[in-house]
Amino acid sequence: MRFAVKDTLTEEEIQSGLRAVIKDGMASTSMVTLTGGAFLVAFALKLGASNLVIGLLAAIPPLAQLIQIPSIYLVERIRNRRVISMAASTGGRSFWLLIALIPFLFPTEASLTFLLTAILVNSAFTAVSNCSWNSWMRDLVPQDRLGAFFSRRMSLSVGLGIVLSLAAAFYIDYWKKHFPHIELYGYSVLFAAGFIAGMIGVFFISTIPEPRMAPAEGEANFFRLILQPFKDANFKELIMFLGSWNFAVNLAAPFFTVYMLKRLQLDLSLIIAFTVLSQIMNLAFLRIWGRFSDRFSNKSVLGVSGPLFIGCIFAFTFTAMPEKHMFTLPLLVLIHIFMGISTAGVTLASGNIGLKLAPKGQATAYLAANSLVNSLAAGIAPILGGKFADFFAARQLSMMFKWTSPARELTFQTFHFQHWDFFFLFAFLIGLYCIHRLTRVKEIGDVEEGIVVRELITQVRRDMRNLSTVGGLRQMVSFPISIVYFPLSILNRIKLGKNSEG
Repeated sequence: MRFAVKDTLTEEEIQSGLRAVIKDGMASTSMVTLTGGAFLVAFALKLGASNLVIGLLAAIPPLAQLIQIPSIYLVERIRNRRVISMAASTGGRSFWLLIALIPFLFPTEASLTFLLTAILVNSAFTAVSNCSWNSWMRDLVPQDRLGAFFSRRMSLSVGLGIVLSLAAAFYIDYWKKHFPHIELYGYSVLFAAGFIAGMIGVFFISTIPEPRMAPAEGEANFFRLILQPFKDANFKELIMFLGSWNFAVNLAAPFFTVYMLKRLQLDLSLIIAFTVLSQIMNLAFLRIWGRFSDRFSNKSVLGVSGPLFIGCIFAFTFTAMPEKHMFTLPLLVLIHIFMGISTAGVTLASGNIGLKLAPKGQATAYLAANSLVNSLAAGIAPILGGKFADFFAARQLSMMFKWTSPARELTFQTFHFQHWDFFFLFAFLIGLYCIHRLTRVKEIGDVEEGIVVRELITQVRRDMRNLSTVGGLRQMVSFPISIVYFPLSILNRIKLGKNSEG
């Protein structure tokens, strides 16, 4: 009876549940911070992982989301999403304890096989949990507060993640310095701590109340449920946008850490510092994007943050031309600043727009279908990246300007693509196509991107005015945002010109 669903929830129960959702978000973020990202990649590289293995590590979690397809049937039959989420989360998060034991239990040649297997099982359980969780949140969180609530949840989670990332990075550096012969054991401690954080999150999940699911329309038919979202013209456009977007992002993003470790020869602690810088900017802009998604639309937020994010991916190609140069570190700083700003908007809006456009009572099937396409795209991309990494390692594409005079000869290299640069370029080009797909999605409240950028600049200036009266500081912060406005304003004028001709 403790986990029974309720026909109606009181306002007090809803508020209590929302607080528990935030606490689970913080616990889950702690687990992800300590077990994923640069730490997992560095751990795999220490085990001897190839580019293909790194690609598989990035591909397994999204591909495992395909488990959400049969999970729809499970949710519709059991109709108790809290029980499903708790059981699946417990099963999946337990595997981080087993991963922590890899250096103790497995020889080197078997360690990578077990790591990939453990990540696969963990991701499968996570997919089952996500299927029930998304539908559950669709019915629990008031629709008019989706943006504000999830931006607050993400803000608190990102803030905690920043602290944990720095602490973990310093810890790994300390461990490597004092125990270089057992460096892998240092990562085991991180993963064990992540397991504990994950179990704390399961406890908070158990305290969230669950409203009763809307009655099913007749006998649930599995194939009808999964195909129904593709018959909704607007939701199908959303699926196509998010699918192509996930392919573009995951073609490049999983290899950022590998690129900085191997190509740029940066220390792990410096890479974590860049990640923390990105998270700080993410934290600073989450609530701004949340307010904008509620005030305008999620599509409007994506229309600004999306182009900025793919621009950051393309900028990675200039960090080595062809090797590390004097502007590499300053450029990486700028990239991570803008990536943090844009990621906040993309993550928040891409999640909320699916929740908003999914019809009430059919959220499980709609969100699972969306997750199906996204998972395929996000899973195939890094596998292709890992598979062709060695092929592109032996290829180069460059262009330079050369000026010759009687007195001197000047050569200026405009670009130089090699190895991972090709993936960054491909991701950028596919990202441009994604922005085109976004224009075909309809959402109430949608406005021109230029309006959102102007409001964003105004909001940043207002926030900076509250922090400081120094005009130069306000200009320094608002200038990067204003860069975004220029190309968007030109695009808007082109669109207006075409409309007037029509």
